[in-house]
Amino acid sequence: MLKKMGQRLKNERGLTLIELLAVVVILGIIAAIAIPSIGGLINNSKKDAHIANAQQMVSAARLAVTSSEIGSAGKDFTLETLIDNGYIEEIENPSDGNYNVKLSKVSVTKNTKDGYDYVVTLVGGTGDKKYFNPADPASLERDDVKLDGVTTPAQQGSGS
Repeated sequence: MLKKMGQRLKNERGLTLIELLAVVVILGIIAAIAIPSIGGLINNSKKDAHIANAQQMVSAARLAVTSSEIGSAGKDFTLETLIDNGYIEEIENPSDGNYNVKLSKVSVTKNTKDGYDYVVTLVGGTGDKKYFNPADPASLERDDVKLDGVTTPAQQGSGS
């Protein structure tokens, strides 16, 4: 009995080329399925972060509104103004590191119900990329956020 087991162990010489090829193919299929899923998760996280940053800017603008007069024409609070006046700390852009503090803003206007409407614009650090068209962050959804930037009506008319 021990002789037979010893002979079997001697005959086992390792995996054949076909077996190795099958393992590689299976690993390739698993990778082909997993990689796009992970990429989608990362993009969704970035979009959620942009929406959260927009909501933070509106919260900071609400604080700024309490200490300043808003005329009937409304007022814009740039990210730079909000940071400089201590309403918000510098926020990180999940796509490229930082937002353009002069072009990223919250526009505040009085509405007819004795309240205020807040519209946010977030612009990338180089100033060439808006992540969504100006919007109320309470109504923003993932599909509204474009990580590659959005084309505004002005950009469409200029032929670029």
